[in-house]
Amino acid sequence: MADALPGGDQLRRAVETMRAVRDRCVWTQGIDHRALVPYLIEESHELIDAIETGGATELREELGDLLWQVLFHAEIASRATDDPFDMDDVAAGLVEKMVRRHPHVFAGETAETPERVLELWNAAKAAEKRQRASVLDGVARSMPSLALAQKLVGKAAQVGVGADVALAVHDADEIGAVPESEEELGDLLLTLTAAARARGWDAERALRERLRTLEAEIRDAEA
Repeated sequence: MADALPGGDQLRRAVETMRAVRDRCVWTQGIDHRALVPYLIEESHELIDAIETGGATELREELGDLLWQVLFHAEIASRATDDPFDMDDVAAGLVEKMVRRHPHVFAGETAETPERVLELWNAAKAAEKRQRASVLDGVARSMPSLALAQKLVGKAAQVGVGADVALAVHDADEIGAVPESEEELGDLLLTLTAAARARGWDAERALRERLRTLEAEIRDAEA
């Protein structure tokens, strides 16, 4: 196991509290990583709500609830028979990664602009992930479809595909159909969703099916 967990006495106390709950709570003892997933999703969305609409009190509480999920998974993992790890190991791995990916902070690189920071980050990440054969490797398919779409459009640009999407955006811009703000974008997305509902279409399925086509185009380009 790694050395002491950084972060102060209260974080150590949280780790110990989680361990006591796992030891003494019969419900908690029956939970595994997969069973925790719905709670992780729920807590993540509650944190997003607190960021977007809440105040400092709500944000602090929801950050704590999400941290509990991390502690819970680490405690489960610490008792595994194969490849166990604990919260100390999670924290140590995180620190090592962040140091590697911020050479302008912890090494001799210089980054005067956000663009340069991103270049250094991507270079460090690419060095870590040399075994990946595709730009799609590591993309979480369980993301909400809109978030996944935004991610895949970026991946497509890396391999030079998605020209039809770019052309559609250009054509829409030419006739003034592209939103000029996030608020207008929200209105447009709601309008499209309402139109899909009126026609009996599943908007989520429609986007995911289009994304599968885009993924196939990306893999063809890489091949």
